[in-house]
Amino acid sequence: MSYLETTKDVYKEAALTPDVGLCCTTNPIWELPGLKIPKIMQEMNYGCGSTVHARDLTNSPKILYVGVGGGMELLQFSYFSRQKNGVIGLDVVDEMLEASRKNFIKAEEQNDWFKSEFVDLRKGDAMNLPVEDNSIDVAAQNCLFNIFKADDLKKAIAEMYRVLKPHGRLVMSDPTCEQPMNETLRNDERLRALCLSGSLPIAEYVKMLTDAGFGTIEIRARKPYRILDPKNYPTDELIYIESIEVAAIKDPMPEDGPCIFTGKAAIYYGEEEYFDDGKGHTLLQNQPLAICDKTATALQALGRDDIYFSESTFHYDGGGCC
Repeated sequence: MSYLETTKDVYKEAALTPDVGLCCTTNPIWELPGLKIPKIMQEMNYGCGSTVHARDLTNSPKILYVGVGGGMELLQFSYFSRQKNGVIGLDVVDEMLEASRKNFIKAEEQNDWFKSEFVDLRKGDAMNLPVEDNSIDVAAQNCLFNIFKADDLKKAIAEMYRVLKPHGRLVMSDPTCEQPMNETLRNDERLRALCLSGSLPIAEYVKMLTDAGFGTIEIRARKPYRILDPKNYPTDELIYIESIEVAAIKDPMPEDGPCIFTGKAAIYYGEEEYFDDGKGHTLLQNQPLAICDKTATALQALGRDDIYFSESTFHYDGGGCC
């Protein structure tokens, strides 16, 4: 049995018998005005963060969500789209698709604006999306891609890139880990399916995205996730796993490399009203400017003594230098 078959079995079980906290963190469930999320959807929220951000979802976007879970984020996306088949929900597990269909009926009962026809549920896998090229404004996945091994992950990211419109965005949440993991952990198919042993370092995760062609990367959140301890897992040391929320934007790749925002800022405190580096970056006096890592490196190389540079906060919410 391949690790992907093991993963299907795990989530078939989770669809038939909801398992709160099966593999992922318990996140606060935010509800917008007029949006009520059925309890069963919350119990089947098999994600490690949120991929639903209002600033991504203006002008009734066409949305693709891969790995439907219990349908909670599909419902949240529908709140912003509100059109027939405005949201495509894709899953390889029949039982999960059927569970979502049933949960949408409950959602209709609790939300007078929602109709099940807003969501187009399709069977299919992330490495061969049944979606047309350049047709999606926002694509999303929550705690799925970390399960994939390297070659499969490359295929899944390439497929997301293919279906996105120019300047469309891939919004994701996944576990990451900066510590090395032994091969026993890496090769444990169930631990991989449970979103634990497939976790990559952030830099490696981001490189996968830029290698696929995404010209802008935003790291929006970085949070505690799990501990693998020697008493309960095959490891000699304590391993700390975090979850991150990331947006990869299908912008053209700049000649000098991708713009990767990790939450750095620059503050100019010189005597002039502003500092202009002549390359499109203007720093107003004592006003922080969010900058990508590439711009931070270029500004630091100027050797000025009147610009302060913050470390990466791993929280970025727009308004940056690029």
